[in-house]
Amino acid sequence: MVIPTVKFNNNRDFPVLGCGTYEAGKPGEVAAVVKDAIDVGFRHIDGAMFYENEAEIGEAIRAKIAEGVVKREDLFITSKLWNIFHRPDLVVPTCKKTLSDLGLEYVDLYLIHWPFAVKEGGVLNPFDGDGKLIPSDVDYVDTWKAMEDCFKLGLAKSIGLSNFNSQQIQRILDVATIKPVVNQVECHPYLNQSKLIEFCKQRGIVITAFCPLGSPGVLAGPDSPSPLKDPKILEIANKHKKTVAQTILRYLIQHGVVPIPKSSHKKRLEENFNVFDFKLTPEEVAAIDSLNRNIRICPYVEATKHKDYPFNIEF
Repeated sequence: MVIPTVKFNNNRDFPVLGCGTYEAGKPGEVAAVVKDAIDVGFRHIDGAMFYENEAEIGEAIRAKIAEGVVKREDLFITSKLWNIFHRPDLVVPTCKKTLSDLGLEYVDLYLIHWPFAVKEGGVLNPFDGDGKLIPSDVDYVDTWKAMEDCFKLGLAKSIGLSNFNSQQIQRILDVATIKPVVNQVECHPYLNQSKLIEFCKQRGIVITAFCPLGSPGVLAGPDSPSPLKDPKILEIANKHKKTVAQTILRYLIQHGVVPIPKSSHKKRLEENFNVFDFKLTPEEVAAIDSLNRNIRICPYVEATKHKDYPFNIEF
């Protein structure tokens, strides 16, 4: 089955469902997960330098191309620029390093992972004595100008943002000569991002949802509320003879959001993929909308003192 796509503002196609790769397995296991995902039918693979598994993802991609399962142009590969590489002179070399690790000539989408820059150097998360990130004075607007160079050089077919709030997106739009196509954010029924989705929709920016199922895994604490256990969503799922996870993914897709669930189990990958043979009614969508609690599983508390911390405003 071919996954449906949405159009970016640059007219490129974006598969409406992807496979996330953050903590997608222990070192040595990620390649197998990505191979399984491609075998199941996923063509959109979401990665990042910070996940420290791009070499394995590239290994899986190249293996599936060699087997004739897919061609490179069938795949949509995303990566992200990490916070210690925001300085403009570091952006293009960092993108090239990702391409080297992946063994690819280009990525389909390259994002600024977070809107805040931190101290440059070899440590991915440089902390001070109080456990807070050590900031860099680089402005993400200047980083964006270097992201545009990645596009102009053909290293990335599209460029975008991740974890940016509405004010930060507008600052980028005010200077951009190449418009961001995506803002990737945490989005699930307990943080439905309705205002940010509408803001981005009006500006031709697609929302990608990480933690679309509420991150039952590594990011969630033991007391984190889980949409996967919500009785209202379970009731709706039962009506459609679908799982709660499938119902949540369908809900996001119907809002024009592109979810990127991750799983290291092939059966779950198959389940996550199987969301195109049913549709929620407007009443069911509204019922799930009403569950919003503005609960954030990934608040990045170590960055709360940073001047560019994105979650200090409403959306």
